[in-house]
Amino acid sequence: MGSIVLKSLSVLLGVFFLFVGTMKISPVINKELHKDLRKDYVSYAKVFPLSKMIDFKVPAKWYRRTVGAIEVFSGACLAFIPIRNVKNGANITLLLSHILAVYTHWAAKDKFDRMAPSLVFLFMLAGRLVIDYQIKRKERLESAEAKTLKQE
Repeated sequence: MGSIVLKSLSVLLGVFFLFVGTMKISPVINKELHKDLRKDYVSYAKVFPLSKMIDFKVPAKWYRRTVGAIEVFSGACLAFIPIRNVKNGANITLLLSHILAVYTHWAAKDKFDRMAPSLVFLFMLAGRLVIDYQIKRKERLESAEAKTLKQE
């Protein structure tokens, strides 16, 4: 990872998801917000997309804790693990979870202001992947040029 922008974005997103995921799992950070999240996930579990397909009602507690655990694990990978493929895997996992979050807010008929943070972080995660792709592409081009120069 050669870019300071990519490193900064990875750490900031990672720490943010560690924070948010911890709030979903435990009241240790903010009891009121954790209580509100517990109430919100009752309505979100009702609109979980696979519920109708497989005829299984997802318990709100499982849904909230699973999403929180995914965010904590992926956030830790983004923030602290220096392996590019691990970071990209965590990024894609969070990207997919935020696509689900946007759908969930829409299906639960939440107002746009409730959906906006999920959209913002969806775009930030997508932007991080684009930046990583551009850096990887630049590294490949430089490597190919160096090989060409060595052969001459």
